[in-house]
Amino acid sequence: MTLDLVAGLGRDAVSVMLMVAAPMLGAVLVLGLVIGVLQAVTSVQEQTLSFIPKVVGVLLVFLLTLPWMLQVLVSYTAQLFAHLARFAGG
Repeated sequence: MTLDLVAGLGRDAVSVMLMVAAPMLGAVLVLGLVIGVLQAVTSVQEQTLSFIPKVVGVLLVFLLTLPWMLQVLVSYTAQLFAHLARFAGG
């Protein structure tokens, strides 16, 4: 197993991880900004007020993107298994 192959595997793994996590992270970012603006406008600085909408938002985005995320992860795993002999050095 060459250094380039290991670096490529690591790069692909990080790429898939970021691609799968991006919708949920984006939802948390948008919800956090909206809730922060609403709290600033209304002068309500309750910490627990922002927690529930973020959890619900992430859950909804997760449920909506679950089929796509599974497709990406299964495709990546199938690609890894298809090239297993090359990774083992055989």
